[in-house]
Amino acid sequence: MPSLALPFRSATELARLLRAQKITARELLDACLGQYERHNAALNAVVVTDIARARKAAAAADRRLKAGKPKGPFDGVPMTAKESFDWTGTPSTWGDPRFRDNIASADAVAIERLTHAGAIIYGKTNVPLMLADWQSYNAIYGTTNNPWDLTRAPGGSSGGSAVALATGMSALEIGSDIGASIRNPAHYCGVYGHKPTYGVVPYQGHLLPGVVQPSDISVAGPLARSARDLTTMMKLLAGPSGTEARGYRLALPPARQTSLRDFRVAAMVTDPQSEVDLPVQDLLGRLITFLGKRVKKLSTTARPQFSTKEAMDVYIALLRSATSRRQSDAEFATNAAKVAAADPRDDSYLTKMLRAYVLSHRDWLKFNERRHQMRLLWEAFFADWDVLICPAAASAAFPHDHVGERHERKITVNGKRVPTTDQLFWAGYSGCFYLPSTVAPMGLTPDGLPAGVQIITRQYGDYTSIRFAELLEKEYGGFIPPPGY
Repeated sequence: MPSLALPFRSATELARLLRAQKITARELLDACLGQYERHNAALNAVVVTDIARARKAAAAADRRLKAGKPKGPFDGVPMTAKESFDWTGTPSTWGDPRFRDNIASADAVAIERLTHAGAIIYGKTNVPLMLADWQSYNAIYGTTNNPWDLTRAPGGSSGGSAVALATGMSALEIGSDIGASIRNPAHYCGVYGHKPTYGVVPYQGHLLPGVVQPSDISVAGPLARSARDLTTMMKLLAGPSGTEARGYRLALPPARQTSLRDFRVAAMVTDPQSEVDLPVQDLLGRLITFLGKRVKKLSTTARPQFSTKEAMDVYIALLRSATSRRQSDAEFATNAAKVAAADPRDDSYLTKMLRAYVLSHRDWLKFNERRHQMRLLWEAFFADWDVLICPAAASAAFPHDHVGERHERKITVNGKRVPTTDQLFWAGYSGCFYLPSTVAPMGLTPDGLPAGVQIITRQYGDYTSIRFAELLEKEYGGFIPPPGY
């Protein structure tokens, strides 16, 4: 395979070139800024910049590298960050005009850890309103387009992040994920993303004004163009900060596996909770066929011992409870009245969402207890299997659709119009239960759109799912740039 052009190489490879002084940090920053200047007007991925600050940081990196004293594994490598992460002196609006003047006074812990390792941040990337969509558009910054097809969404809520990586505008990104907000954009844009085990990457500096406690389920995590980059990023990002660091130390276990032959793999290609479009199923089927003769053991029927419907129901209850604090008192009262008037037998997504918005603490405790029982069932499952591979979403990237509320919109799956919210199943199957999962590119659909495989593993097994992605990258296929960039 021919070598990728400089802006599309992995951060690991770029860091090696920098240390070998084959290129300077200033030249590399200019290469990424060239991609930004040529393509961002059409894509609208990077929405906040401080290029002067980045150039100053690049000059400092060059002095360190010339002296043979790199600051860390990514010294001199350009990065961008999801707009909702605090970066000193820039707005963190979450796409909401109410927070237009929310200017960060300090860096988020995740940004601080990457820049302390030498990464050079020059900008922030677009998000949907309140990070609550699989599209990335808002009234402040406008709409971000998918580089594989400008008429389609890039995913969300870390949509701008994935576009910046896919088009060579930056080499590293930090995102967040409560409903596939790292995994979905990685899948739609053909890059890598890792949703860490809940709680292992500090969330400080990624919170709305006045909020100090991260919500249930939500995590911060890395996106990149290579699985190897994810490994290095996790080594930098994971571990407690602040008060927790006073008493805790994190020791994520290394991956035991060194080859595909060491892996026991369970696989699922679709599910009644969220039927998957045949082009995505076909790509996953080809991967399963490839793995069939290369892994220790493979099953297409092994599952944890609970129904996928129950997994979806528990996730929606806990997910929408976690986001319920965004309601005003008036909105809460309105939603409570709607729930009181609803048919108790109504099992629609909208009614389940509204019930979760006004759920009593007693009822929340019941769902939470069942969640923890199901976590134990996942743990029992992973006694026999190392990873479970499955889709990241129900389809490849879908056309922009900003009409109405998210729960009212539909996408086309196998010729049928289905609710876009059905796909939350693929987000919650791991996310609700604190499990790490990695999304890796697995090819293009007949329409020329990328699709990714989701690799789920046991709690705190982050390096295991990433190792599987590393081996696929080496033996099956990895990132390819979208045409024309």
